[in-house]
Amino acid sequence: MAVTAGTPIELVEAVYAKLAANVATGRSRLGRPLTLAEKILINHLVDPAGQEMERGRSYADFNPDRVAMQDATAQMALLQFMTAGLPSTAVPSTVHCDHLILAKVGAKLDLRDANDTNREVYDFLRSVSAKYGIGFWGPGSGIIHQVVPAASAWWPSVSAAPTRWT
Repeated sequence: MAVTAGTPIELVEAVYAKLAANVATGRSRLGRPLTLAEKILINHLVDPAGQEMERGRSYADFNPDRVAMQDATAQMALLQFMTAGLPSTAVPSTVHCDHLILAKVGAKLDLRDANDTNREVYDFLRSVSAKYGIGFWGPGSGIIHQVVPAASAWWPSVSAAPTRWT
């Protein structure tokens, strides 16, 4: 099964469709202009009109647009997801295999060593990603912090590390 790491245009359109109204709600509630981070976060609140917004004190629930995982932590996140019994993720999700590659000698040799050392991990991540429709970026595909914004065109958006799947 071929799975891509792109972002559906409908997701981008949905983010922008609610942005102006949610930013206006945030400005009204806080009584001041918003920072870029506040605009992005307010636009992804479960309840922008009713959410308590006291900096450093409020607990907030967000609806992330996508989940981007890196290989070192995706293993546990995907094992937990598998136990949920769901057929697919709720939002577009990707796994990026870049954190288990140690920079020692040079790109070519380091990548070869990572593929040898972490083959079982990469095989697991690849197969689970294919089963659940999760995009998979294998070793050597790029660094997650650069690949996700460049390949996804999702700004402004919220990308979350998986902590709760249901």
